[in-house]
Amino acid sequence: MSTTQESAPAATPSAQPTATQDIPGIVQRARERFNEDVTRPLAWRDAQLAGLAEFVTKEADAIQEALRDDLRKADFESYMAEIWPLTIEVADARKNLKRWTSPRKVKTPSVLKPASGVLRPDPLGVVLIVSPWNYPMNLVLAPLVGAIAAGNCAVLKPSELAPATSRLLAERLSNYVDGECFPVVEGAVPETTALLDQRFDHICYTGGARVARIVMAAAAKHLTPTTLELGGKSPCIVHDSAKLGVTAKRIAWGKFMNCGQTCVAPDYILVSESCHDALVKELKSTIDEFYGSDVQQSPDYPRIVNEAHFDRVAALIDPDKVAHGGQTDRSDRFIAPTLMTDVTADDAVMQDEIFGPVLPIIKIRDVDEAIRMVNSREKPLALYLFAEDKGVEEQVLSRTTAGGVTVNHTILHLSNGNMPFGGVGESGMGAYHGKWGFDTFSHLKPVLKKATWIDPPITYPPYTSWKSKLLSLFG
Repeated sequence: MSTTQESAPAATPSAQPTATQDIPGIVQRARERFNEDVTRPLAWRDAQLAGLAEFVTKEADAIQEALRDDLRKADFESYMAEIWPLTIEVADARKNLKRWTSPRKVKTPSVLKPASGVLRPDPLGVVLIVSPWNYPMNLVLAPLVGAIAAGNCAVLKPSELAPATSRLLAERLSNYVDGECFPVVEGAVPETTALLDQRFDHICYTGGARVARIVMAAAAKHLTPTTLELGGKSPCIVHDSAKLGVTAKRIAWGKFMNCGQTCVAPDYILVSESCHDALVKELKSTIDEFYGSDVQQSPDYPRIVNEAHFDRVAALIDPDKVAHGGQTDRSDRFIAPTLMTDVTADDAVMQDEIFGPVLPIIKIRDVDEAIRMVNSREKPLALYLFAEDKGVEEQVLSRTTAGGVTVNHTILHLSNGNMPFGGVGESGMGAYHGKWGFDTFSHLKPVLKKATWIDPPITYPPYTSWKSKLLSLFG
């Protein structure tokens, strides 16, 4: 499954913006459907999840074609990173739907007995899911799984920077799921702004911190809770106890997949001085092994999404510090996998999230220095550590904070549906995947049920002295 390579990407279908005047009605119709209790029955939720699974499997070829058009993704990478995870996510939700939705028993204090208490998961209502362009299918449908399982309606806003994928969702998703409960709104800033003017019961946004602040400001007008998956400069610490051969492969895979346009890609390496040169050598060899001597001709290497992002990433490359790669071709939106050495914290490449195939490598004296460097920056979405030394592992895990961590690999913590995916601090708030997604789109409603066969008078006026004495026994 490989992509046909051309000097420039094939013409892509243009996303067709939804008329802004239609957006209030689209949201209102979704709310009407929710208020009609359409989404509450478990059989309906299961049927919608089954339809979503059918969309992903039956439209797999079309999804791969759209991702080739938008990002020049290889079919294998599209399946591995976008299609397959969705099938797993849906299957997990369907398998656990009855258990997740069942009331959760809680202990009842003796003073309240005879009584029982439960937490009942309630759907929130109508939610908004705003997704980015880098994984344009996965990052809109993965949150949708949790929203459906929890019994909500959801308005989907795919990215206009992935127009082929956006068009595919708008044209075909409603063939598999309820189009009024799960409408797709296409467009850019005007359409997103019109959506944010509407009242939602939860907003799930994946993207950058600047727009996240706009989303939160809009949400605040309606006291709408938000889940934000943002990003940041995710560090990769390589200790001298690491096995460098496998370390290089796993770093290169996580960094250069999707041309570095992954929110949890290793953003920079902090490597022990004693193994710096050996790691750089292994990384060079790995890049050649993955993509060949002429990376631009590799069918497995994607492209930067557009010229604006190309210009931004290309400007971060300092030719004097390039240890490998560095080649660029604006007409093809091609930037080679690039290693930069002798990098300092003041260099341009170390200021903001790179979101491209440029990998700065910084020497460190010891683990303490690595931890200080990580903690001197905003909390990242991900942190990676390569070390065989358990003591080093415990030091890093106990003294740093990140949205998630993978030890001795990259990115894989996202693939475990039993763990939440989300950020902390500047890298985001809230989480989804698996049951965490269900809980994000649910309200756990506390319900206490009191027995009526006995009605102790102690809580009722008049408050006599004997009642005070009796009450003190419970203090």
